[in-house]
Parts: sequence; C-alpha cells; structure tokens
Amino acid sequence: MSVILNYINGRLQQAESKETLEVINPSTGKIYTSAPSSDHRDVESAVDAARAAFPAWSALSIDERSRYMINIADKIEERLDVLAIAESIDNGKPVKLARAVDIPRGAANFRFFGNAITQFASESHDMGTAINYTLRQALGVVGCISPWNLPLYLFSWKIAPALAAGNTVVAKPSEVTPMTAFLLSEICIEVGLPAGVLNIVHGVGEKVGASLTSHPKVKAISFTGSTRVGGEIAKVAAPLFKKISLEMGGKNPNIIFADCDYEKMLNTTLKSSFANQGQICLCGSRIYVERSIYEKFKTNFVARAKLLKIGDPLLPDTNIGAIVSKVHYEKILSYISIAKEEGGRVLCGGSTIHPEGLEEGFYIAPTIIEGLSNHCRTNQEEIFGPVVTIMPFDTEEEALHLSNGTDYGLSATLWTSNLTRAHRFAKELEAGIVWVNTWLMRDLRTPFGGVKKSGVGREGGYDALKFFTEQKNVCIDFS
Repeated sequence: MSVILNYINGRLQQAESKETLEVINPSTGKIYTSAPSSDHRDVESAVDAARAAFPAWSALSIDERSRYMINIADKIEERLDVLAIAESIDNGKPVKLARAVDIPRGAANFRFFGNAITQFASESHDMGTAINYTLRQALGVVGCISPWNLPLYLFSWKIAPALAAGNTVVAKPSEVTPMTAFLLSEICIEVGLPAGVLNIVHGVGEKVGASLTSHPKVKAISFTGSTRVGGEIAKVAAPLFKKISLEMGGKNPNIIFADCDYEKMLNTTLKSSFANQGQICLCGSRIYVERSIYEKFKTNFVARAKLLKIGDPLLPDTNIGAIVSKVHYEKILSYISIAKEEGGRVLCGGSTIHPEGLEEGFYIAPTIIEGLSNHCRTNQEEIFGPVVTIMPFDTEEEALHLSNGTDYGLSATLWTSNLTRAHRFAKELEAGIVWVNTWLMRDLRTPFGGVKKSGVGREGGYDALKFFTEQKNVCIDFS
C-alpha cells in the first residue's frame, strides 16, 4: 500500500513536522503503512489554500460544480474493487461489505449532491408592491471531520454537499482509517479539481481536529463521531459563532412485536446487530422482544449468530471481520466483562477469536447477552461493537418506556404488522430516524440525525445544502 500524504492546495505532501503515524491492519494487528502526523501548521496551510480557492469555486456555475462532483463519482465507481480492498484492509470490515455498501455509497454521495445542487431553489414572497427573495450563498471555508467506521462513505457524505454548495473544504479523516481518503485525493487530482477546493489533512483529533475547530476563518464544522468529542467541538465552536452539525453516538432500540414478519425480522436483526462488527452508529444494540415470542426468538437468534463466519475480511465468505483497532477491541472486551459483572448471561460469543494465520488480529465473536436491567451500564453506554442485549416486554407502554430510556436518540427499529401501532410508536419514539419493518434503508433526500446526546442538526438532501449555505433576504420595493 502507498504511504499516505496530505492533500493541500492540489498537491500531495508530508506533514510540516515530517512526523508520521503508524496505520495498522486490524485483521493482522500489523503496521502496513504510515500517514502524516499533521498539526496546526498544516491546518493553516490548508485553510489558506481553501480561502484562496473560494472566490473562483463559489463563482462557478452550478452546472460546472455539478460536473466535478459527477466526475469524482464516476472515478470512484471505476475503482470500486481497489477502494473496497483498501477499505477492508484499513478498517477490518469484510471486503464484500465494502464492495456492496461503502464504496458505492461514496460514489452515490458525490453523484446525489452533484445533481441535487442543480435543483436547489430559492424562495420569493410577493407583497403586492414589493417582492422578497432569498439568496442561499456559500459560507466560505468549512471543516469536515469524519469517523473510522464507514471511512469513505461518511467522508464523502460531508464533503460532497459542502463542495456542491460552493464552499471550499478542509477535511480530516480518522487517523485510524486514512487510506480511502488518500485515494480520494488522487481521484481529485485526476479529475482536475481546482487546487485548494478540497484539502485533506491527516492526523490526530487533538492536533488537526482541534486546530480546524478553533480556526477563526473556518465558518462551519460538520462532525461525525463520539458524543464526548462532539461536546468538545461544541464548546469551542459556539463562542466563535460557527455553524455546527454534530452526528454522535447511538444506543438504538430494536422493538419486536409478535405480529411481525418473523423470518424477515430475524434475518434483518442479525444484520442490524452485527453488520460491520456492530460498528455502525445505526446498529440496534438493545433488542426488546414481546414475551410471547421471546424464547423462540432467543433460540433462533443465538443459533443464527453462531453460524456467522468470523475471519479474514478479504475472503468472500467472511461475515464478521476484525475490530478496527486494538484500543477499540479492548474497550469492547471491557464492556463484555462489565455486562457479566452486572449479572448478564452471555448466550453466545463474549470471547476473542484467533483465526489461523491472523492470530494477532482484533476479532471478537458476535455476542448476545440477556438478564440485564435497562438501567445498567451495558444498556446505557455505547459499546459500538458486536454486542447486543435482549430483553422481553409485556405491553406497548413498557416497550416504549424501555426504548426511550437512554440519553441517546439516533435511530430505532420497529417490527409489527399493526399499522396503527407503527404510526403511534413512530411518533412517540425519541429518535431522529425510525425504521418500520426494515433497517438501514436510506433515501439520500431525507433528513439524517439524532436527538438528545445523539446529535445536533440534520444532514442529507436539502438539509445538508441548507447547512452549508447562509440565507440572505432581499426586499425590493417597486411601488
């Protein structure tokens, strides 16, 4: 694999410090490349480049900006296999998942917003003797900070609408999974994206993220990551009057009623529990099952989880790959220990796995735990791994109380054939997204985000384009 470099002002370059970070392949536990260990000097250079590029980029016609977005999408699709393998090596996820979801979605993000900007209309209000119209103008330089669980997927989810709206961008990918962001740099050079329009600065959050958040010339911050870091960003950005969009943690409920389509529910719940090793902010980690089918569900769910193949992410039949890093691997294992201390019964998993030839990789078996209260740490804190809890309920009121019983509110999944119940629950669940009889079915036009400690603001569709623009009202008196 290539040595990773920053992408600043249209050029690939080392960090000013010349220092690097080790990048680990989680499936082997071994170093496989390095990335720049950037600091405030690199952020300053990137912001200067973005500021210089902004007037020309924002002045481009919508059609011209759209063409750049769609050309980038085309190149991502052309390199699907290369990018999927890179994502798998970097992140530990099964390559078939990267090939089917992550990389296609990265391309779709650029294509969607490249097209959406051509339909992004302003408003006018006729007063009879005067007219008001609203301009939506690019902010200037914006900062995009993305996480390690869906590296290119979420990186492009932020960058694409910012660029399409006419902003220039300084972006920080996770230092844990920097490879596909670097490969995107090469694609941007290949399509001739003007220098300084997009700048990608690699490094740790304490240096790069903090410098980007506090920079006085950065007008907005779009962040996806932990609630803790999101809180730190809000503390810094608010006194500087920056716009912020924060997509943070989740502890999502999966509510299963006896009148559900049982086989569809069981197959989907397996995915919503363990896809990407449970490292998706939308995974349903708290599973509540109506008591009349609880024992049946428990038996079937445990049996299906035991059949999932754990191992080399590059093999086509692997279902569960490696945990993204040693630090996160140890965090997940610590929560399994906490669950046992809290009285939880581990029905399957709960242990490390050491595939032949990959003994030093970071593998944890899909873990299902029962017997815990809703108020224990295991059910209140985000684990973000292949660990779920299951619990029976007797009434709708109890199910709703259990589901809303955390400080998080990102998503919820509801399984029922009762249409009235579905609408009633969808209204009462404290979540930004509610899926009924499905999971992770996403329309890019819809608002995405959470409530409570899961986030501030909404991304997706016109909401993203509105976030990355400022409204200006113009009133003309023609009496």
